[in-house]
This record gives sequence, structure tokens and C-alpha cells, in this order.
Amino acid sequence: MQDQLIRVYVPATLAMLSALRERGEISGAEAHAVTPALREWYAEGDEEELEYVAFTRAAQGALRLLRDDPVVPRRRVVVSADLPPGAVAREDNELGSSEVRLASPVRLASVAAIHIDSAGAADDIAAAARVVEEALAGDPDAQFTVDGAEDHELEWYDVSELETIA
Repeated sequence: MQDQLIRVYVPATLAMLSALRERGEISGAEAHAVTPALREWYAEGDEEELEYVAFTRAAQGALRLLRDDPVVPRRRVVVSADLPPGAVAREDNELGSSEVRLASPVRLASVAAIHIDSAGAADDIAAAARVVEEALAGDPDAQFTVDGAEDHELEWYDVSELETIA
């Protein structure tokens, strides 16, 4: 019997998408997925709700990448990929965690979809990237700013559109 693939959400930037185009793979150790710890924490959630939580956390990870790279355009990117279980190491140290570690770069053939903020979200995303760490530490003003960024839905792109997006 073939192992079931695991959907992972990889935080990224537009610069990382360029690398995906050029090299056919995207690097990044952090990703998010529906883990046993997330299922246990959010026992009432159905699969779609759990996937949304993991996706949203990947979008927050993209904010941290933007904070660390002030040169890239202020647009969050999340790459959705389907990977075999052996390519994903679960980091279930904490109840509710969706974080997983990738054993190797994600190959283009594994990418299911690409999600990117619209250009119109750039100001809100820039503001959120500046304070994302403070928000994660519990600062309510910073959380308000990050929530404003999360009001922007990421646009969905098929992997075949990689050559034409940003």
C-alpha cells in the first residue's frame, strides 16, 4: 500500500519563488501541516479547519521571512506541497503545534499551489512584518497590526502559472 501524501504549507517570499522557477525546488526548513498535536488541540475542527490553521501559521511564517529580508517585496507567499511522510519530520513538542521540518528542499513536482498577497496588501503586510515577533510575544497592539494583514486573503495560483506570477 502506498503511503498517503502530507499537505505542507511552506512560508516563502517572492525571491524564493524566483529560486523555485530557476532551480526547480524551494528551500526552507520550516513548514506547517496538520499534525497530531494540532488535531488534539483543535479536536472539534474538521479537516478543512485544521488545514486553514496550518496555512495561516505558514502565512505568519512568511511575515517573519519578510521581517528578516527588508529588500524583497512586501507580499506573503505560501507554497502548498504534497510530500511523502518520510520528507516531513513532525515537531509535535507542544500541544497545538502545526510546525514540521522538511528533510530536503521541496521539488517543483510536489508543489500543488502557490498563494500570494495581492500588490494592494503591501502596506499592511509591511507593517505586520515589522511587528510580527512582538505579536507572537503577546503585544496586543502588534497583534492588531498582524490581524490587519491577515484580513488580506492570499490569492491562489496553479503551479503552471509560476512563470507568469510576480
